[in-house]
Amino acid sequence: MEKLEEYICTLSSKGFKLGEEEIGFIYFGKEMTSAPDWIANIAIEYTLKAQRRFDGGFYVSLLETFMNNQVSSRKEAYYLMEEYGIQVS
Repeated sequence: MEKLEEYICTLSSKGFKLGEEEIGFIYFGKEMTSAPDWIANIAIEYTLKAQRRFDGGFYVSLLETFMNNQVSSRKEAYYLMEEYGIQVS
């Protein structure tokens, strides 16, 4: 799994331009929740898919949800999103 910094660069190369404030918020949320890079990456991806833009509050909420539910894989994160009725496909 990519490091968070690499994932942000990958998003940028695919056209998802995140500003300095958004990137700062991504790192703030990651540190606040003590989430590993791979969970932060999934939270960013699912935030963009569900909201069609980066929404910092939604992102942090996902991080907290993933960490509180001890998500251990992308598949678990996906099923948790389904359980909450949030479409990310």
